[in-house]
Amino acid sequence: MKVLILAAGLGKRMKSKYPKVVHKILGKPMINWVVDLGTKFGEVGVVVGHKAEVVRSYLPEDVKTYLQQPQLGTGHAVMCAKDFLTPNEDILILYGDVPLLKSETIEKLQQAHKESGADVTVLTFIADDPTGYGRIIRENGKVRIVEHKDANDEERKIKEVNSGIYIFSGSFVIDNISKLKNDNAQGEYYLTDLIAMAGKVETLILDDSIQVSGVNDRVQLAQLEAVARKRILEDLMLSGVTIVDPSSTFIGPDVKVGMDTIIHPFTIIQGKTIIGEDCEIGPYTNILDSTIGNVVKIIRSEVEKTTVYDNVSVGPFARLREGTVLKEKVKIGNFVETKKSVIGKNSKAQHLTYLGDATVGEGVNVGAGTITCNYDGYKKYPTYIGDGAFIGSNSSLVAPVKIGKGAITGAGSVITEDVPDDALALGRARQVIKENWAKNKREALKDADNKE
Repeated sequence: MKVLILAAGLGKRMKSKYPKVVHKILGKPMINWVVDLGTKFGEVGVVVGHKAEVVRSYLPEDVKTYLQQPQLGTGHAVMCAKDFLTPNEDILILYGDVPLLKSETIEKLQQAHKESGADVTVLTFIADDPTGYGRIIRENGKVRIVEHKDANDEERKIKEVNSGIYIFSGSFVIDNISKLKNDNAQGEYYLTDLIAMAGKVETLILDDSIQVSGVNDRVQLAQLEAVARKRILEDLMLSGVTIVDPSSTFIGPDVKVGMDTIIHPFTIIQGKTIIGEDCEIGPYTNILDSTIGNVVKIIRSEVEKTTVYDNVSVGPFARLREGTVLKEKVKIGNFVETKKSVIGKNSKAQHLTYLGDATVGEGVNVGAGTITCNYDGYKKYPTYIGDGAFIGSNSSLVAPVKIGKGAITGAGSVITEDVPDDALALGRARQVIKENWAKNKREALKDADNKE
């Protein structure tokens, strides 16, 4: 089966300079929710139109796109993608602004289509208020769709309506798509007119209509995000994850969390993040596109594109930036920032530290206030710290520089040259004591004030 996603619309009611389908639900653009669903069933093509290049920039490289310009209706969208169709493959029609459809629903629709041998199988649902929807009319063993504006009083009482999601026989679409007419008030080509040409139409009634709800404005976007969030959190809890307060927890659709992990309130986890078992995450923690091992504790911290091994402790108020790797039993404490740095097993940076473009060995202690001076205004440079080294508080390591194994830097040092293994490096001015200088200064200032 092939999957064609219609995503060419403007989305005026979003009141946005961005195409509607790239607006996000739980950090993931709607179009990517639909593409990921489609790829489970076959090759995916996307019809783009309004700001086509913006939409294309969000799509995987292997997804084919077809330009609809101007946008003249759903039937016209399929016409624009005619080269995507093949006569021996069914075609599933989805929409870029309908992100919550479940794969099991598509499986049931596909099964109904296969068993019926129909030209088209329509996904329908029962609407409490069917106003605006196309009605499903069943007469003499036949099925047809009548749009609300064309329905008579009796037909408008029908509550089974068209979701707009179909599986077509590929040969049927190829043979008939060019026969669509645009002799209507809008001057558009409607896919529902193709249903009327079918010899046999099958239907599948969906009992969960939220799956086919579309997004037209930001109110609906928020409503669907609430549904998506509830689904994800319930699935995680049923799989053995503790969500302390679901109302204040936001977890994206591609996140995986292991058994017996606890997620505390006000935590946001998004992207392709994997969290292991027996972890404790939050409160007040953001994690994006990261891999977290087992028995990891992250409190009140920011973690982005980072790899964390087992038994690591992070936070509070730490910031792990892209390219950070924390090996087993590392401790990263309060107000520590890391970027493109690998921190070796059993090493610690507990307070007020910046480690950028650094490679830190095993069993290293990085004192409070230490920074790697990795940028000279033009280029970034690396810092290497050997196993078992001790970096004194308030050290400034001016890269490129290497601190040897077992070496010590004195507190307050500015280190500009490599330090050999097991050496002590001091890079600070000699302390000078001037007896009574402060007292004499105060008295001089007091005398000056009295003279005034």
